[in-house]
Amino acid sequence: MSARDTVEIGLNRFARRGYDLDEISIVPSRRTRDVDDVSTAWQIDAFRFDIPLITSASDAVVSPATAIAVGQAGGLGVLNGEGLWTRYDDPAPQYRRIAEAAAAGAPPVAVLQEVYAEPVKTDLIAARIKEMSSGGVTTAIRISPQHTEQLAPAALAAGVDLLVIQGTIVSAEHVTTQGDALNLKEFIADLDVPVIVGGAANYTTALHLMRTGAAGVIVGVGADTYSTTDSVMGIRVPLASAIADAAAARRDYLDETGGRYVHVIANGRIETSGAIARALACGADAVQLGEPLRAAAEAPGGGVWWDSVAAHPRLPRGGTSAAVEPTGSLADVLHGEARSADGRTNLFGALARTMAKTGYRDLKEFQRVDLVIGGYHPVSSDPSTDGRAG
Repeated sequence: MSARDTVEIGLNRFARRGYDLDEISIVPSRRTRDVDDVSTAWQIDAFRFDIPLITSASDAVVSPATAIAVGQAGGLGVLNGEGLWTRYDDPAPQYRRIAEAAAAGAPPVAVLQEVYAEPVKTDLIAARIKEMSSGGVTTAIRISPQHTEQLAPAALAAGVDLLVIQGTIVSAEHVTTQGDALNLKEFIADLDVPVIVGGAANYTTALHLMRTGAAGVIVGVGADTYSTTDSVMGIRVPLASAIADAAAARRDYLDETGGRYVHVIANGRIETSGAIARALACGADAVQLGEPLRAAAEAPGGGVWWDSVAAHPRLPRGGTSAAVEPTGSLADVLHGEARSADGRTNLFGALARTMAKTGYRDLKEFQRVDLVIGGYHPVSSDPSTDGRAG
């Protein structure tokens, strides 16, 4: 690491300088394009999508029905394999409990922990995958690294198309004295389906995860407006820098393997169309969205938001938000028309327009767009400052 990459924060103690997405801006080039000539299509392994979207595996925004709707809208819906839909035959009463607790005021962590104390049932994992598959879309399910060996066989037997192994932070070199750790490289090598793993926070971790044989690596710890990971654990990832580091790892791995391309998927406080464009401009192939989708009428949480780590039985890192009123259908949120100027609807229509304004035809070209630091800070997407409930 060169001296210009670090700042001395005290005698003989250095910290690397990192940048968040709202600290950079996209610079137009000398060329513009017609928006109708721009493609936002993205392909991972054999699966092609019209928009570079993977949903967060949050029960607040993804049910089997909404996963189908996301697929029909051109993205990839990821169901939480350890969520309400694989713990309960009918999770509707649990959704009501969470919504009522959220409406009462304080973040109801205890309610979330009680609701998620019900054991995961492998037969429900299979049933939900078959339900999503019946909708004619690409199916994906998220399982935590700790439970992959226990739960993944049911998902694979049910014919899931993509397996997502995701935790707050995932490494290819987990060290433990408490039994055997999951060996990602051996596990992935034995599978016939592509695997997406994450999250990674730097170049080294991203490169090691690519070497496991993963088709995609999630970059970022998933922290959003409501996350308390920073407060609870002291961990925060400047996402623009993390994406750029992972993109460098992707390039080096491409050279190392003679042509194997691993996709970089950005995951963090990506809550507006501008943040989506910045993440892709930094080198991401796709983005993982959660909180922005709660404003869709189809969101099973009814406008309430919580992430999977908010229900952690021993160390919750977040709570629930108050419900927001739907801004439209899922199609409106993703493709418009936008009826507000806050960057929270027509998310991917806005991306296409950004690409057109900067002169790029497709996402791979757009990753070469020029960036600048500082000088402009967009309006905060924090609901407490932009007039939205929460």
